[in-house]
Amino acid sequence: QLQLVESGGVLVQPGGSLRLSCAASTLSFDSYAIGWFRQAPGKEREGLSCIVYSGVSTNYADSAKGRFTISRDNAKKMVYLQMSSLKPEDTAVYYCAARSRYCAGSRGSYAYWGQGTQVTVST
Repeated sequence: QLQLVESGGVLVQPGGSLRLSCAASTLSFDSYAIGWFRQAPGKEREGLSCIVYSGVSTNYADSAKGRFTISRDNAKKMVYLQMSSLKPEDTAVYYCAARSRYCAGSRGSYAYWGQGTQVTVST
């Protein structure tokens, strides 16, 4: 069973930067694609970025392009989301999720989810 734990969410000022971490507890971590999602109050969960099992390919939603960078360290069983130029509209609970090997657009195809970490962008 794959368990995911997000961390790094804090209160940050607009324009600031933040790195979220996603830690996995499985020996076969390097066989999973990992996606980052977020959900703001009253809104649907939104896909932000995904990295394939090997790390050689990534993708980003328009809301994340140019500001967010996903990366992974399979030896440490970690995936990161580096966020910069943060805006108040980035305020949300951020989740990481896993599926087998390759990324997919449908959040329903991700079988494993973390509990989320709160990011608040505000003065």
